[in-house]
Amino acid sequence: MPVTRGFGSGRRRGRPERLPPGQYDTGRDWPVLTAEAQPDLDPEHCTMTVDGLVDRPRTWSWRDLHALPGSSYFGDIHCVTTWSMIDTTFAGVSVDTLLELAAPKREAAYVMAHSTTGYTTNLPLADITGGKAWIAWEYDGRPLAAEHGGPLRLLVPHLYFWKSAKWVARLELMSDDRPGFWEQNGYHDRGDPWLEQRYQGDP
Repeated sequence: MPVTRGFGSGRRRGRPERLPPGQYDTGRDWPVLTAEAQPDLDPEHCTMTVDGLVDRPRTWSWRDLHALPGSSYFGDIHCVTTWSMIDTTFAGVSVDTLLELAAPKREAAYVMAHSTTGYTTNLPLADITGGKAWIAWEYDGRPLAAEHGGPLRLLVPHLYFWKSAKWVARLELMSDDRPGFWEQNGYHDRGDPWLEQRYQGDP
């Protein structure tokens, strides 16, 4: 199973360069923050869809996803509320694998991630391709807990973590950008932690 290291590479204790501006290291304490009520989802009934501007819209069952080549991420994650976790490990399938099967159209430039709860978040297509994003179902070698987005969550670790939509069920490819839930409520459209892109109007 291929492993991709994080783009930022330690804790404030000894390696402060691992923390973006304004962030603190939580150690292994992963805060639970969400904009919506936690759903009760049976993994066996979960599906993942890629549609919109693609030549071959696809929906994968839980078993279908697990039959695809696996991929892991080892690195750091950062929340807009200023916490970071260092050296996390997630496993699932690379978004690149799903997109290769769905075949994005040339005009596709953005994606809207949709959760089972109705939550949405928008991203440039370039931010979820090239080994930058996963559909994750494991954390630290165990099934991803429901409070952290399990059974399936989008993982885009180089951006603030609200972009890593919990309980993800669909990636909709689009030609034009449109805001998701938090973006409509004042958060930045992209959310790069190293540029402190927390809110609309930030660089």
